Amino acid sequence: MGKDVIVACDFSSKEEVFAFLDKFTEEKPFVKIGMELYYAEGPEIVKEIKKRGHKIFLDLKLHDIPNTVMKSMRVLSSLDVDMTNLHAAGTAAMMEAAIKGLTKSDGTRPILIAVTQLTSTSEDRMKNELLIDKPIDEVVMHYALNAKNAGLDGVVCSPLEAAKVHEKCGTDFVTVTPGVRFADGEIGDQVRVMTPAQAKEIGSDYIVVGRPITQAADPVAAYKRCVSEFVG
Repeated sequence: MGKDVIVACDFSSKEEVFAFLDKFTEEKPFVKIGMELYYAEGPEIVKEIKKRGHKIFLDLKLHDIPNTVMKSMRVLSSLDVDMTNLHAAGTAAMMEAAIKGLTKSDGTRPILIAVTQLTSTSEDRMKNELLIDKPIDEVVMHYALNAKNAGLDGVVCSPLEAAKVHEKCGTDFVTVTPGVRFADGEIGDQVRVMTPAQAKEIGSDYIVVGRPITQAADPVAAYKRCVSEFVG
């Protein structure tokens, strides 16, 4: 599986996202559509961006009973997205149901990845609020292995965890890593960050990059730089 840069289109309206995408006259970046944009504009935004020739990571993080997730994934599969995700905390039964719903009649399906623990969930919060006493690194790796055993393709993880995930789950298990910034850029509210070149070095398969591209003075140049540093 080839490496790729996914641009996080964290906009609140179709006008904003199309104003951004219109800047790309030659390239067709792989884009991430998250909850804010999807909830604001609905499935039509996915269809419109797909018509423009972009690959789409639909980042909705499903987490519900297996039957509901299966039916929901069936709907998302019909939107012809290229990647989507769920919470590994939903257990193996939910993840297996998700694959069933996502798989089309011809046997194909989008890449399905799992969120292990949100980056906002510290070890302290995990222990005191979720009553999970194991160290967070151990929990993340255990959830990743559960996802692999359930048949998923990979996980969302920090760049710092990508090598460990590959060690635990194999090199074919996909790592999708946010928290990537240019060496000379602002880190914003991210604490644990890596540059695109560093993410490439440690084996990330996909990097998700938002503000360093979307808020750059020249987004197209920033995207090209990111691809150059990460893909080569």
